[in-house]
Amino acid sequence: MRAWRLVKRRHLAGAFDGEGARRYGGRWNSPGRAVVYLGSTPAVAALEVLVHNARTTLLDEQFVIVPVDVPDELVLELDPTVLPDHWHDPTDTTAAAAVGDAWLDSAASVALKVPSAVTLLDLNVLLNPAHPDMTRVTIGEPRAWRFDERLAR
Repeated sequence: MRAWRLVKRRHLAGAFDGEGARRYGGRWNSPGRAVVYLGSTPAVAALEVLVHNARTTLLDEQFVIVPVDVPDELVLELDPTVLPDHWHDPTDTTAAAAVGDAWLDSAASVALKVPSAVTLLDLNVLLNPAHPDMTRVTIGEPRAWRFDERLAR
């Protein structure tokens, strides 16, 4: 399975340590839990960055996108029917974070496909940077990424 990590160039060195998510928490993890967030496509990765950054940041910062390959047998996909109706609420991430934290605790896989709260139809991929199978994940070469100026309007 291929997924994509879109980050500010200045954060590239730590893009796969999960430190940002550990510090602040995220949709699928509580603070204190390291997770790396990926998009299932470059477009999904871009939308996720878009909703979490000021429009001016998109043009003022330099971004890079990194392809990530995970062997299919190391990936699980969350059954979305187990999620409560409000899991995608932008002001309350506790339900989704509880699911992600349980996945981290289980160490069932190095990667978990989860629905995108932005589109509901697309997938994000969570990576557990502490999982022993992380050594089997291939992190590709970063490529420059530019957001279209129309997105900053």
